Amino acid sequence: MDYVNCKLCPRMCGVDRTAGEVGFCGCGAGALVAKTMLHKWEEPALAGNGGSGAIFFGGCTLGCRYCQNRAISASPVGKRVDSGELRKMMEDLIRQGAENIDLVTPTHFLPTILPALAPKLPVPVVYNCGGYERPETIRALDGKVDIYLPDLKYAHNALARSLSGAGDYVQVATAAILEMFAQVGPVRWEGEKVTRGVIVRHLILPGQVENSLKVLDWLGEHFAPGDILVSLMRQYTPMPGMRPPFDRPITDEEYDAVLSWMLLNDLEGFTQEDTAADMGFIPDF
Repeated sequence: MDYVNCKLCPRMCGVDRTAGEVGFCGCGAGALVAKTMLHKWEEPALAGNGGSGAIFFGGCTLGCRYCQNRAISASPVGKRVDSGELRKMMEDLIRQGAENIDLVTPTHFLPTILPALAPKLPVPVVYNCGGYERPETIRALDGKVDIYLPDLKYAHNALARSLSGAGDYVQVATAAILEMFAQVGPVRWEGEKVTRGVIVRHLILPGQVENSLKVLDWLGEHFAPGDILVSLMRQYTPMPGMRPPFDRPITDEEYDAVLSWMLLNDLEGFTQEDTAADMGFIPDF
């Protein structure tokens, strides 16, 4: 796994990033770290008392028009680091009390990240991604990642193409999530903290309740109760320039309808208060 003939993500650009060529993510060789922080706003079973040790990477393999991290995801942003420097960042977050190391949008920098994860850290490693992953890439993480935290954004490829520029999102993301579960197995708890497993995030989009219901249907059909956790998110915040219906937050009625469907599918996990849809919760990049 390297930056030559890059096929780390489903875009399969095949560019030589070591030679200055760039693909969809726009990033060259070497990891770009946009921010590190103790992230207190992750799911309670991850953040615990100390917070997740979040490492936000610049660039992204998706192009979500509503991305709250757009300041760093839409273009290559951050300090370029090698594996040794990245390891020191992880160890510093752990010294500050991080409950885990939370790798946020890491896929396009895995050749730098993977060496930084050896030897194994004393806290769980969280792979926080948009769900748009190659199963082959996920398999390369076996033994390195303890908790997978993917999105499952869409049940319709037309919506995925329109909002994220990924017309094959559904089949790619569902295959990736199945591979993640095959690797780490059912959720494991130590007290009130998750130490291993898969937590699937789903952000409800305004006017798209049917999309959310079908996402939850797929999860309910493929996983037994308690095998995975679902984080049902209502934090959609309209970005400038979004057109109806995406120019508004979701309504209480939309959230309640999706939450009821989640419970009918015997899915366990986390919910959000309506106050989560606030620009103040977006990290200051």
